[in-house]
Amino acid sequence: MYAVEVRDHIMIAHSFRGALFGPAQALHGATFVVDVAFFRAELTDEGVVVDIARAHEALKGVLGPLNYRNLDDLPEFAGRNTTTEVLCRHVFDRMAAAARAGALGAGSEALARIRVMLHESHVARAWYEAPLEGAAGPGARVQVQA
Repeated sequence: MYAVEVRDHIMIAHSFRGALFGPAQALHGATFVVDVAFFRAELTDEGVVVDIARAHEALKGVLGPLNYRNLDDLPEFAGRNTTTEVLCRHVFDRMAAAARAGALGAGSEALARIRVMLHESHVARAWYEAPLEGAAGPGARVQVQA
């Protein structure tokens, strides 16, 4: 399996509901490093998985509306805790849509999987990974590492 990965970051503010989150229930900031990996069984005729420049532009487009924002104020997150895991799925769904629409250029039509990883610090990260054709299907995995 071949893979290409692009990276960017976002700076956000948010708060959580529930005793599980302790002091994070108060409004706080976070900077996430965001990695998106695209997997494909065979390379295109040009020898690539997807166009890296177009993949990076798509990621910037997905992250732009979140950057420097209080996620508590965004309608798409109303009533939800914007945990690292939730944000992984949010980015995944939008990157999968970009791939299906051909926004990643040559190769996006034959992608097997996409993985979105958010690093919330140097000691903790989470990711969401699934087959492209069945984003919510049985092969989907959510992982958290600390």
